[in-house]
Amino acid sequence: MDLHTDRPHPARVYNYLLGGDVYFDADRDAAEQGMKSNPHSRVPPRENRAFLRRAVRFLAAERGIDQFLDIGTGIPSPPNVHHVAQSVHPGARVVYVDHDPIVLAHAEGLLDGTGVTRFLKADLLEPRAILESPEVRETLDLDRPVGLLLIAVLHFAGDDQDPYALVAELLAALPPGSYLALSHLTGDFAPEAWAAVTEIYRRQGVTMRVRAKPEIARFFAGLELVEPGLQVLPHWHPETDEPPPPDGAVSVYGAVARKP
Repeated sequence: MDLHTDRPHPARVYNYLLGGDVYFDADRDAAEQGMKSNPHSRVPPRENRAFLRRAVRFLAAERGIDQFLDIGTGIPSPPNVHHVAQSVHPGARVVYVDHDPIVLAHAEGLLDGTGVTRFLKADLLEPRAILESPEVRETLDLDRPVGLLLIAVLHFAGDDQDPYALVAELLAALPPGSYLALSHLTGDFAPEAWAAVTEIYRRQGVTMRVRAKPEIARFFAGLELVEPGLQVLPHWHPETDEPPPPDGAVSVYGAVARKP
């Protein structure tokens, strides 16, 4: 198994920024360079994980969703999607998808619980392969609503890869009443800092495309946004009265929307 340890991978950089221990020197070096350009670099991963858990809890408890397709899973960082979903629906079904072999190596940590959890090694750039995989077909009932989770993954898809078409293809396979939960980096608040971070990734061979709010809103075209709509992450269904980090430190928009 070639882990490509000589160059950074977003999942491992993300894990490093979260304070995890699953990374290599190239991942640490890229993260440290990024923090020199943007000292708030640890904030977006933390807020993404918090948003993911709030979104899954909302969908399970408030909208009755008991099956989830999580694409771009990353290194396991409990509580994971199935922990949250199965705390509401013990039989909840979850399929995790990631293309990084080191995530596969840690996938056993994702496959515990009282419901059904599966892991699929596949790439967001190949939605048909995901949708037609045995892992998805045998685990999820695509005739019933599904929670599609695209958390902090689409900013690694360049414009030439048509990320809007990728999302549209995934949603087209899901029935009405399904939901999309999505978060995405933005340069709206600190354009120079994120331009520098993007350049660091580019030099390492990793695509990063931070997008403005209107560009991110396009991913929800044709869907019904759950209130309060597209927000900087801490402002979406906050669970605490503590003051959130500044919007410029977070620099991630997120929302949940229903397929009519």
